[in-house]
Amino acid sequence: MKKIVSFIFTVLVSSVAIAQENMTFQAEIANKNGNTLFINSGRETIQKIEADAKGNFKATFPIKEGLYQLFDGAEYANLYLKNGYNLKMTMDATKFDETIAFSGNGAAENNFLAKRTLQENDIDFQTMLELDAEGFKKATEELKATQIASLEASKIDANLVDMLKKGTEANVGQLQQYYTMTLAKKKMNNVAAPNFDYENHKGGKTTLESLKGKYVYVDLWATWCGPCRAEIPSLKKMETDFHGKNIEFVSVSVDAEKDHEKWKTFVTEKELGGIQLYAGKAELSDFIKAFEVNSIPRFILIDPKGVVVDADAKRPSDPRLQEQLNKLLN
Repeated sequence: MKKIVSFIFTVLVSSVAIAQENMTFQAEIANKNGNTLFINSGRETIQKIEADAKGNFKATFPIKEGLYQLFDGAEYANLYLKNGYNLKMTMDATKFDETIAFSGNGAAENNFLAKRTLQENDIDFQTMLELDAEGFKKATEELKATQIASLEASKIDANLVDMLKKGTEANVGQLQQYYTMTLAKKKMNNVAAPNFDYENHKGGKTTLESLKGKYVYVDLWATWCGPCRAEIPSLKKMETDFHGKNIEFVSVSVDAEKDHEKWKTFVTEKELGGIQLYAGKAELSDFIKAFEVNSIPRFILIDPKGVVVDADAKRPSDPRLQEQLNKLLN
């Protein structure tokens, strides 16, 4: 669930005609995360199931045959459902993926999905992305072949096999696109970073040129970006761990001009450290354009001479960043 690209699930809901019957879903969950289970199709909730007096879940309802996601309030599990199923799920929510198991009609298909999730959680996508083009192509072809062979050897519903084959094809394509984007980012490594001249939250402006002589870890973010905000505690810890070292932590907001005051207030209220800058019309900035920033958060590491060490640096929450900075600064 924490991999760069999730191979297990591209939501594919079939358009199979609905039979004139229902299905039943039951769940017994130890250490449950909430009293409501949600069966979702994409962003739409198809069915809510409330816990009974004993803390168990049970509901009977009509369903269109297809792939769904079960959400327990904290984590997700993939489900294959269709009318006529009488499916029971058990698990310990503290070991969500490792303990999920199914029994009853439909168990074979859903246990297959659960096992597939565990297998794919073990795939090291980051290592794959660091391969050269030939190595990456070989790795993705092997991964695809393994996935397809597993499906063809299974004895699960033919409709599910077809859906998962299509999902595998789509996700391999997405991974290839991501690899191409990663290569584009890497082309900036070992070249001089373009200068910037941005508004400083403390007043005046700050240029990248003025920071030469120190390593610079740039965080491109925005107040509206959930994943960006999620990195703030880890970034604060990095600032504390490397206080007094030859490095500056520079956060550059790419908030729209209409959110300028929101940025200023956010920085103050959240007591953000480091150097807090505002890019203004970020899309016009040579710095932003040079690094082909098309998503945030984005992190960039620059050396004391102004040369890019890593145009797509690790996030503050990634332990490998701490290791990299320790090597550079100690």
